[in-house]
Amino acid sequence: MNLENIILLCKSQDARAQKMLYTDYSPMLFSVAKRYLKNEEDAEDALIEAFFKIFTKIKSFQNQGSFEGWMRKIVVNECLMKLRKKRNFTLALEEAYDIGEQEMITPNLAYQDLLTVLKNLPTGYRTIFNLYEIEGYKHREIAEQLGISINTSKSQLILAKKRIRELIKKKQLAERAS
Repeated sequence: MNLENIILLCKSQDARAQKMLYTDYSPMLFSVAKRYLKNEEDAEDALIEAFFKIFTKIKSFQNQGSFEGWMRKIVVNECLMKLRKKRNFTLALEEAYDIGEQEMITPNLAYQDLLTVLKNLPTGYRTIFNLYEIEGYKHREIAEQLGISINTSKSQLILAKKRIRELIKKKQLAERAS
């Protein structure tokens, strides 16, 4: 069954189609949630809440744009709400850095290694890095969504990239030593 048919059936609350959608997309969407939330149980909770919203709001999807992108946005929003509820979303505000040319973190980083590195970042760094670098949000959108200034978003991204480079370098040195 193709995606358009699954969406149509989900709009009429067909349980079989909902299960198919969940089975097809939950692994990918779970990996999105794990990038935002350190705790795997929290990521699972966010995923369940997101799918509940997907199924209850699917009628509002107008087949404009990517359905996967629409679902992904719901998962990201659920993760951000979970972070706010836990009150652990305090950005580690440090001295703002001059924003110059953005350098690439590393050209060949395996996905599992990226997840490990992201789990070791402070919540603010991890969230802004995910929103900007992976989800493609602009700093203005991040600032609005998180209730911070655009400059805070920019400086947190720079600090996140700096920390990621440090963690990768540390990991590479440990691998060479062993």
